[in-house]
Amino acid sequence: MARKKKTVDLDRDNGVAPGIIAKTKKRLVVAGGRSHPELTAAVAEALGTEIAPVEHRTFASGEIYARFEVSIRGVDLFLIQTFGEPVNEWLMETLIMIDAAKRASAKRITVVAPYYPYSRQDKKGRGREPISARLVADLLKTAGADRVMSVDLHAAQIQGFFDGPVDHLFAKPVLLDYFERTLSPADREILTVVSPDMGRVRVADTWSDSLGAPLAIIHKRRDPKVANQVSVHEIVGAVDGRTCLLVDDMIDTGGTIVKAAQALKANGAHRVIVAATHAIFSDPASERLQDSSIDEVVITDTIPLTESRRWDNLTILPIAPLLARAIHEVFEDGSVTSMFGGDA
Repeated sequence: MARKKKTVDLDRDNGVAPGIIAKTKKRLVVAGGRSHPELTAAVAEALGTEIAPVEHRTFASGEIYARFEVSIRGVDLFLIQTFGEPVNEWLMETLIMIDAAKRASAKRITVVAPYYPYSRQDKKGRGREPISARLVADLLKTAGADRVMSVDLHAAQIQGFFDGPVDHLFAKPVLLDYFERTLSPADREILTVVSPDMGRVRVADTWSDSLGAPLAIIHKRRDPKVANQVSVHEIVGAVDGRTCLLVDDMIDTGGTIVKAAQALKANGAHRVIVAATHAIFSDPASERLQDSSIDEVVITDTIPLTESRRWDNLTILPIAPLLARAIHEVFEDGSVTSMFGGDA
């Protein structure tokens, strides 16, 4: 009697678990909330796709409603929502959209939040304070988000608040490319990178290395009982006769940046240029930032800005190409870290 030929499981021999190959293929779908529709459209265009239609409503009572108008069963959904004003309304809308997507059987839900809400409340500075950045992460996870993508988190530790993958992107390549194209040779010769406070020294140091410029640090003291008020004390480093590039992750009311710029000019700085990722620009930031001590402000469009909050010396750079590339890497199971030289 002939022996039965042994069937070899090639998948197992190759170190791959045996299984069934489905006829369906991965499908990338982009959807967005109402906080920044221009950014969502720009990201979709950069990816070569269209935005999934979503029905949005806000009832007279203030309750929010969201419904996906097409099937999203089994898709890899990237939900784009940033968090400018009104931050609490956009946060609630995001949670409702995540829940709708989960109940519509989306395979994976990635929240793309260019500006992460409540990111400044990342630790307890005094007793009986909340850690609201952690609370936001818990809300996103509970609603059904599988992954979070954000740009220039105020504190890197926020990545550990979310129980799942977090893609921490950096706007530095976008901003750096602009300065490499626009700074004159004369400015490059006398350029100094300045950190507006001790908390941003590490970021400013990477800028210093990239631009081959010396580093200066502004020492400031903030009253923990009074929000948005800063006293600049002293400058560590040479700024006299230099072109100073102030780098920060966000500008809210502009108090820190303006006082830093004034201190630099008072210590002999030739020019002061401000570079920041997130332009929150709470009143009266736009008026403050037009101070004579600041020669130019360069930001990205992670947060939408109305025309009333723009002025001649403000430059806005698009963040959509960076987000689109990161989304493509995540969808294709590629490397987001490789986009930033291994730093992400």
